[in-house]
Amino acid sequence: MKLVFFAHPAFLGSQSMPRFGRMLLQGCTRRGLEVELRSPEAHWHTRVPWAAAKKWGGYADQYLRFPRQQRPLLQRDGADILYVFCDQALGPWVPLVTHLPHVVHCHDLLALRSALGLIPEHRTGLGGRLYQRAIRRGFAQARHFICVSEQSRADLLRFGGVNPITTEVVPNGLAHPYHAIDRAEAMAMLHARGWPAPERGMLLHVGGGQWYKFRAGLLRLYAHYARSNTDPLPLWMVGKRPPDAALRAALADLPPTARVQFLEGVDDATLQAVYSLASALLFPSLAEGFGWPIAEALACGCPVLTTDAAPMTEVGGSFALYLPRWRLGDDLEAWAAHSAGLLQGLLQRTPEQRAAHAAAGIEWAARYDADTAVDDYLRIYRQVFALERSDARGGADPAVVAGRRAG
Repeated sequence: MKLVFFAHPAFLGSQSMPRFGRMLLQGCTRRGLEVELRSPEAHWHTRVPWAAAKKWGGYADQYLRFPRQQRPLLQRDGADILYVFCDQALGPWVPLVTHLPHVVHCHDLLALRSALGLIPEHRTGLGGRLYQRAIRRGFAQARHFICVSEQSRADLLRFGGVNPITTEVVPNGLAHPYHAIDRAEAMAMLHARGWPAPERGMLLHVGGGQWYKFRAGLLRLYAHYARSNTDPLPLWMVGKRPPDAALRAALADLPPTARVQFLEGVDDATLQAVYSLASALLFPSLAEGFGWPIAEALACGCPVLTTDAAPMTEVGGSFALYLPRWRLGDDLEAWAAHSAGLLQGLLQRTPEQRAAHAAAGIEWAARYDADTAVDDYLRIYRQVFALERSDARGGADPAVVAGRRAG
C-alpha cells in the first residue's frame, strides 16, 4: 500500500498543519512505507501584484489549478494507493478521489460552527460562510475519518453533514519529544536567544491570534493577578501574530507592575526550555480542536490552567486546573477576577505539591507520543484500505460495514 498525502500549501503560512503533515510523512517513511506528498504550489498567489488580492490568487492555485493538475495524475496512479487528506478543510479536493480508497483527518470544526452561527463569540461574514459551505460539501462525501478528539468527532457527526463508514479518534502525537530539561540548561538556552528568563520563572501563553485563543481575556486575567501582587510574575506570550486592537486595549489597561513579553520565531527546542521554566501555562481558549500546548506543557512538567470544556478537558485530564469558559454576555471582569484567584492558588502550591503534580502530568502526557499516534494511524489506514478494496470487489461483509459505520 502506498500513501498519497494531500496537504495545505506552504504559502498559507500555517504552523500546526505543516507540523502535523511532517509528523505523518516522517513517521510513515521511517516505517518503510512508500509515501508521496501532494500540495498546491504558489502560481497565481505570487503573480498577483496587489497584496489584497493575493488571497484570491491562492484560492485559484488551490481550487482551480491544483485539481486540474491532479486529474491526470489520478488516472495514472496505481491501484494500491490510499489517499490521505491531512485536514478536513481540504474538503473541496475530496470529490477527486471519492471513488478511490481514502481517509480524512479531522482537526476541528470551529470555522464551520462559526459559519453556521453556532458560536456567538465569533461571527463569520458572507464570504467565510460560502467558503465553509464549499469545504463541507466536499468532505461530506468522504467515507472515512480520523478525528483528533472526541469533541471533534461529535462536531463532525453533528454539523458536518457526513454519513461515514468509519470515524475513529486518535489524539495528536507531539511533533517534538517534549520533556522537562534542567533549569540551568533551559536558562542558558534562553539567554543565548536573547530572552533571559527571570529566576522566579514566568507565566506563559502559547498560541496564535485566532479569536478562540481569547488573548484579550487572558490579559484581563493577568491584570487582576498583577494588581493583587506587589511583584507579579511576567507573562510571556509565544505566538506568531502581533497584538490586534482588542489586545492593545487590554495591554493599555495593565497595572505598572505588569510585564508582558511577546516572542515570535520560537523553535521547538527553545519552547521546551520555556515550558520547563514557566510557573504555569495559561490557556483560557474558548474552543479548540485539540490543544497542543496543554499536552506540551504537561510533558515538560509545567502546570496548566485551561478552560473547563472539551477538548481541553480531554487533553488535560485530571492533571490540569480548569477555569470557567467565558461566554458572550458574561461579566468579563468578574470572570477575570475569579480566574486570577484560581491562578493564585496554583502558584501557592508547596514545592512538594508542585513536584508531585509535575510528575503526574509528565506520566499522563506520555500518551501523546508521536510514534504511538503514527502506529494508530497506520492501523486505521490499513483497515480502511482493506475495507475499501474488499467493497470494490463486492466482497465487503455488510455486518462489518454496519458496525464500522456505527463506530
